Amino acid sequence: MEGRPEIQPEPYYPPTYVPEPVERRPWWKGTLGVLGALALVILKFGAKLKAVLLLLPKLKLFTTSASMLVSIGAYTLIWGWKFALGLVLLLLVHEMGHVWQARREGLQASAPLFIPFLGAAIALKELGKDAAVEARVGLAGPILGSLGALVPLAIWLITGEELFQALAFFGFFLNLFNLAPVLPLDGGRAMSALTPWMWLVGYGLLVAATFAFPNPIMLLILLFGGLETYRRWKERKNPEQQRFYTLPARTRWAVAVTYVGLALALVVGMEATFLERDFDDV
Repeated sequence: MEGRPEIQPEPYYPPTYVPEPVERRPWWKGTLGVLGALALVILKFGAKLKAVLLLLPKLKLFTTSASMLVSIGAYTLIWGWKFALGLVLLLLVHEMGHVWQARREGLQASAPLFIPFLGAAIALKELGKDAAVEARVGLAGPILGSLGALVPLAIWLITGEELFQALAFFGFFLNLFNLAPVLPLDGGRAMSALTPWMWLVGYGLLVAATFAFPNPIMLLILLFGGLETYRRWKERKNPEQQRFYTLPARTRWAVAVTYVGLALALVVGMEATFLERDFDDV
């Protein structure tokens, strides 16, 4: 209509907002993947290499306390200092099980030495008078190590902190892995009290695992495990070695029950503390 000013619509501005920052979940949510498993393989198998055991006691730098600090620093670069400290303490408890039992058996055992990304190790000058001694010393590490893993488990149940849940899982996994019936792992030493045939079974399973999950670490285990198994198997008919492996039936049963019972308990512990992998949170 003439004479009436035209009304212009007001411009529309869409609402704006600043999205709140998304809170990132703790980094350890992703450490239970393949990388974490491979790291633990490195931790415990590399520590058993005889060349390392012979070399480290001669280096004054690698005392127990100093090597622990070096290892904590190295693991901190990957997992942070809290997890690194817990991991090294779990390794310490495991190795102290070997030391404690070895000295109970009258064997000379060194204090644990820590090697970044290879784990920890003790040095023994002899295996003992018979296979039962070797089995007891071998099983003492996973037994005490499993008890040590109950500490972060209890803290997790009390506080709900996933850091301690992850540490408990790693502790159970670490000790279960060491029960693999393959020399020179602790489980292979336990098999000395049962039957050397179990070494061949364990090595066959290791070959199958290497084909299923091919990687340099598994090949390394396959190589050194094969050398140790071959050496032991070759010497099995030696009269002295036959006496070493001759044990009463009740001793063999005690080792078998301990071995199977501990393995089952560790599987239950891993199931209870498992963290679902979420690679988006890595």
